[in-house]
Amino acid sequence: QVQLVESGGGSVQPGGSLRLSCAATSTIGSVINMAWYRRTPTKAHEFVAMVLHDGTANYAGAVRGRFTVSRDNARNTLSLQMNSLRSEDAGVYICNGYAGNPPRAYWGQGTQVTVSS
Repeated sequence: QVQLVESGGGSVQPGGSLRLSCAATSTIGSVINMAWYRRTPTKAHEFVAMVLHDGTANYAGAVRGRFTVSRDNARNTLSLQMNSLRSEDAGVYICNGYAGNPPRAYWGQGTQVTVSS
């Protein structure tokens, strides 16, 4: 199975920064693609950013230019550097990963991000 554990959430003022991490453990092989989603008061399930196993990254338009997603394949970790945070970025950030044959999605429990003055 695959376990995804997020960390790094917290409270920050608008304009501030946070760095989230997701630690992946897998007994069924490599975690192929990894991504961040978030659950906000206005959106139950919103894509934030993803990174393929080769490092190729994609972002939602709302975060492009402010967030940077990266992964360390050797350590099986996924990170999300969030800069210039806005109130609308607040929510629960959830780590996602695909693994297995055939690949299926696995989800973490999420980490809370609060943005307020």
